[in-house]
Amino acid sequence: MRQRSVMIAMAAVVGALGMTSSAQKTTEVHPGKGGSPHVKTVWTIDGANIAIEYGRPSIKGRSEAELMPPGKPWRMGADEATILTTDKQLTFGPQIIGAGTFTLNTQPDAKEWQLIFGKLAKPGQWGIPYNPTLEVGRAPMKIAKTAKPVEQLTISIDDTKAGATLRIEWGTARASVDFTVGQGHTHGGF
Repeated sequence: MRQRSVMIAMAAVVGALGMTSSAQKTTEVHPGKGGSPHVKTVWTIDGANIAIEYGRPSIKGRSEAELMPPGKPWRMGADEATILTTDKQLTFGPQIIGAGTFTLNTQPDAKEWQLIFGKLAKPGQWGIPYNPTLEVGRAPMKIAKTAKPVEQLTISIDDTKAGATLRIEWGTARASVDFTVGQGHTHGGF
């Protein structure tokens, strides 16, 4: 009986530790001006606090090519610009971003997508039109098809042994990019 209690207690501790290593918390920011809810999701990855705030539009029977036009920067959300905030340096492929707040766009293509990092010009900055003068860098993304269509845009971060993976899914499109956490400076919390 005692051995079983110890095993249950150990399983609870292991489960709790697993949840805290890549725990995420999502809160609704506002319901959205056009019906797309806006959320902020916060993750802790390898000591970095990372938040992504974005509008979550639905496909609603529309063409994926219309919503995510190949060869053109896409705002990766609805309404206001999608923003990433980090308190540590992050490295996405060849692109290093320091601690701070950045806009996120993507440029879909048939063979590879690009994740585009930009300067946040002002709070509440609108997501379109795309302004190339604010771009600070790009990182290549792998593309794949989702197992089943995803009706509402979803941006996730998956913790990995070597860092993490930022993943975007919408319709049948899945784009992802691996990243690592560096030793950059910390700027407050979220």
